[in-house]
Amino acid sequence: MAKATGSDSSLLALKRRARKINRRLGELYPYAVAELDFTNAFELLVATVLSAQTTDIRVNAVTPALFARYPDPKALAEADETELQELIRPTGFFRAKAASIKALSTRLVDEYDGEVPDTLEELVTLPGVGRKTANVVLGNAFGIPGITVDTHFGRLSRRFGWTTAKDPVKVEEDVAELFEPKDWTPLSNRVVFHGRRVCHAKNPACGACAVAALCPSYGEGETDPEKAKKLLKYELAPGREELHARMMAAETRAQLRAAGYGLEA
Repeated sequence: MAKATGSDSSLLALKRRARKINRRLGELYPYAVAELDFTNAFELLVATVLSAQTTDIRVNAVTPALFARYPDPKALAEADETELQELIRPTGFFRAKAASIKALSTRLVDEYDGEVPDTLEELVTLPGVGRKTANVVLGNAFGIPGITVDTHFGRLSRRFGWTTAKDPVKVEEDVAELFEPKDWTPLSNRVVFHGRRVCHAKNPACGACAVAALCPSYGEGETDPEKAKKLLKYELAPGREELHARMMAAETRAQLRAAGYGLEA
């Protein structure tokens, strides 16, 4: 393991601390789920491919029209590429992404009878699909445990001392040793939530962090509690207490949007 520095006892201590962090994040974000909107595995697969180099919020803004026009792999495989590019243009890199989702849809139709496969080995052979995308789909659409290593997860895993690796596959391997498989998917969602809201790449809100006492990197960011609170984003941001309360009460993103709440940072 990239993070191993000594005896079995030090690894045991690392596991205990890591699992305490996971439990605390679970208390902080009981509503943590994949933040891409989807109703089935195909929609999540396409949305995750579109999410590269952009935000989930921007993807969620384009997928309703996209899936209304192309509701299944067959329809997307037969899509006019120019029209498809225009629908997904706001996500950036729209030409490459259009080619990828059209090609992966063709593969689904030709090789999987229009169904999304439910194994990592098969998913990563699809155009535009890597381990991160495959684990998102496996964990959130099929309930098959997977660790999703995006930029947030990698950054926080290193700050928490779970790994020293930067290669996503190695990060995944290191973190997997610390947790039971049943925890992998919810852990991934919680860590990503925390990275987006509190533990930012630049100037993390250390003084307002619920896991500060367990974090070996405490002090890399703002430690003054009042100043740190001003750095919080999304539903944790100052002035959004009502939104946070409704999320804690398990209202869905669709319900919140219908009620007029903006979910952006």
